[in-house]
Amino acid sequence: MSKNNKPLHVAIVGTRGYPYVYGGYETFVKEMGERLVQRGIEVTVYCHAPLFEKKPKKVNGINLVYIPCVETKSLSQLTNSLLSMIHVCFSKVDVVFVVNSANGPFGILTKAFGKPSTINVDGLEWLRPKWKGLGARYYLFASRLATKLYDQLITDSDEMEKIYLEKFNAPSKMIAYGANPRLSSDSTLIEEWDLQKQSYFLIVGRLIPDNNADLIVEGFVKSKSKRKLVIVGDVPYHDKFAQRMKQVDDKRLIFTGYVRDQEQLASLYHNCFAYFHGHEYGGTNPAMLKALGYGCAILALDTRFNQEMLQKGKFGWYFDKNAASVVDITEKAESSPEKMENLREHAREGLTDKYNWDVVTDEYETLFKALCKRKIKENLVEINY
Repeated sequence: MSKNNKPLHVAIVGTRGYPYVYGGYETFVKEMGERLVQRGIEVTVYCHAPLFEKKPKKVNGINLVYIPCVETKSLSQLTNSLLSMIHVCFSKVDVVFVVNSANGPFGILTKAFGKPSTINVDGLEWLRPKWKGLGARYYLFASRLATKLYDQLITDSDEMEKIYLEKFNAPSKMIAYGANPRLSSDSTLIEEWDLQKQSYFLIVGRLIPDNNADLIVEGFVKSKSKRKLVIVGDVPYHDKFAQRMKQVDDKRLIFTGYVRDQEQLASLYHNCFAYFHGHEYGGTNPAMLKALGYGCAILALDTRFNQEMLQKGKFGWYFDKNAASVVDITEKAESSPEKMENLREHAREGLTDKYNWDVVTDEYETLFKALCKRKIKENLVEINY
């Protein structure tokens, strides 16, 4: 309960909305938001109005507010978040939870209005290839402001917590992302692409430079693998990078585009020979958690984040950021079916408690209540003074 014995009211700003679940943040909102509601906490999610044809005011107990935005690749998120932050500052919510370090500067609004606030900064956005030049400089500026303008900084991995301390001298609270382990799925769902169990390697993610799918494709086509490489994902706009990848001439490559059917996606994970993970700049990655939860043998780019998630090689193998290394690990995996099977058998053991959605929600609930109590104490001090 918050002040006046009313239920604690939390607003979530910076995602596409709810129940839109085609991204990591949106899945996060669904998993945590629904759990908070079940615990008696009032939750309001700010949504990108253009994405929702129907606009109900409440779904599954979660309040929904639809905010417009400038519909361009670089401005839609920022304009939606800015307008959402203005709206939330005039609302009666107790705590404002913001995601994405791009929204760092907007913390000035909640600070000015005295709203307790916290931000989950996600990954190293200023290093991502898609944000070259001005975009990269803005993200670095915004991330620095996020460490100063919000009451609590949240990072989603131990390594990201260290980076924010090293680069910005900013302590943060580490709360990871959750996973939903699953033992089985309908294997016939992969027949759409003429696939059989363990007849293919798998990549899942947006076709952007950050995820290094091009590097994996380049290395794979140079390998002697007799299996296929299935690339799940796309970009929602015309993009030369994605088009170049799709034009690589090799019959072993299968580009599925987006797979919206979660049952079909689960089947692709469950039945792959091995899962390639090329994500480079994030912290705890949802696709990696799915691969662990679905029992995949994982071949990951060697980064400090992937080392953390796979516990320094206990639950996967690593490749370096060059095509030759991808060739090597592809052929090594293909010639080591027993070792791949061993990785599959033990993958779910890598999902420690910090990746449990109930534990994640516990952490956020405790944080939100603490921020609310801190604000009440500050108000009492001012009154007494």
